[in-house]
Amino acid sequence: MSLSPHRLLRLNALPERREGAYVLYWMVAARRTRYNPALEHAVAEAGRLQRPLVVVEPLRCGYRWASDRIHAAILQGMRDNQADFAEAGVRYHPWVEPSPEAGAGMLASFAKRACIVVTDASPIHFLPRWQRAAARAVDVRLDAVDGHGLFPLAATPGPFTTAHAFRRFLQKHLPGELERWPVELPLGDAPATDLVDLAELGEVWPAASPALLDASPEALAALPIDHTVPPVRTNSGPVAARRRLAQFVGDGLSRYGESPTRLDDRASSGLGGALHFGHLAVCEVVDAVLGAAGGSRQAPRGQANGKKSGWWGVSETAEMFLDEVVTWRELGAVEAWHRPDTYDSYESVPQWARAVLAAHAEDVRPVLYDLPTLAMAATHDSLWNAAQRQLVREGHIQSYLRMLWAKKVVEWSPTPAEAFARLTELNNRYALDGRDPNSASGISWCFGRYDRPWGPVRPIFGTVRYMSSDSTRRKMDTRAYLKRYSE
Repeated sequence: MSLSPHRLLRLNALPERREGAYVLYWMVAARRTRYNPALEHAVAEAGRLQRPLVVVEPLRCGYRWASDRIHAAILQGMRDNQADFAEAGVRYHPWVEPSPEAGAGMLASFAKRACIVVTDASPIHFLPRWQRAAARAVDVRLDAVDGHGLFPLAATPGPFTTAHAFRRFLQKHLPGELERWPVELPLGDAPATDLVDLAELGEVWPAASPALLDASPEALAALPIDHTVPPVRTNSGPVAARRRLAQFVGDGLSRYGESPTRLDDRASSGLGGALHFGHLAVCEVVDAVLGAAGGSRQAPRGQANGKKSGWWGVSETAEMFLDEVVTWRELGAVEAWHRPDTYDSYESVPQWARAVLAAHAEDVRPVLYDLPTLAMAATHDSLWNAAQRQLVREGHIQSYLRMLWAKKVVEWSPTPAEAFARLTELNNRYALDGRDPNSASGISWCFGRYDRPWGPVRPIFGTVRYMSSDSTRRKMDTRAYLKRYSE
């Protein structure tokens, strides 16, 4: 099907270079070969210009929170991509920055020989700033293609203050976009690249070694990144992501969102990291869920009433998951797209909530902890400590506890703004889906974003929604969870 025109963004006003040697795809966000609109566009341009396709997937070392954990997840995906591009006969150049700023000038140098450069449009972390810099760096046409979600970010009118309002917008406008589904395997139409010579460029920026793509401990140790945050035990990358998706729709989907009696019973997709790193396309997730639930992407029905159930025409658990992966995930992305400088800061919290929290800023805190104590899970609250240990060990927190984890840090910090900064640091340092707009939305929600005032008025929180460890213990059996994440 044809690519939605709202996904294609021209980042500069320069013309294509008809005499160029290849079409260059600079892969930085949609790090996958399936359901990738940017790759689809690059393949189409290569066919139009009758030039081979060259794909470069770089990995910087100088981004904030760079660590063995984040690097390993991306590198394992690069290994999968290398195999896919080799099978398709497409020249693929995985590159890992060995020292800060070693990649300076790399994009411009590869672009010198390109007819056109294609990259990913993304609201994640530093990428919006990088895109602006890239537009100035290259001397040829630069296209960016949005493959982040189901609905093109550039087609949204601005940020939304509630999930209900955004859901109504999607219910009205998304069905038209569902008719322009990305191609599953765009490499099937890619021209061969046998005649492309990258030897000179490869000498300056050599391709990553097999040891690096395997994320071996020795290879990671040689990089100037944080080695105190180790890789998680589970594999990352597109292959592992598709395996996890199949497991979820086969086993966890029917139980998703149900109120458990035990903390460790709650079904979770475990796909947050795969979506964040671009190893899995949300459209592939939606297709798999709809297929398992007996629905189809032609099914969104009914009026644009903002209700989260009954829209897709599938089971309640499937509707609940689709609302999370489409409405809530893309709600955060829209915020980041339109407010890239504030979406992950305390300023993103609505005025009413900041006013309420400010009015209670002098309330007595039962206890105050500093950031190192929180990071080490050394508080008096055993349930909170268990959640923090899960984050440190596995890169995520059990879904119900994730909100409680954040609420307690508000209670244990000297100011709401300091609490926000601490949560951002802990989340972005340890979580596989940290540094993501959806992850930032989850933190901001705990301060009142996308929420409403709740009574009664409480110390510290005022009318911002409150949660407690004691109420969690009363609702469900926490013993197995606490044992699993004990010292």
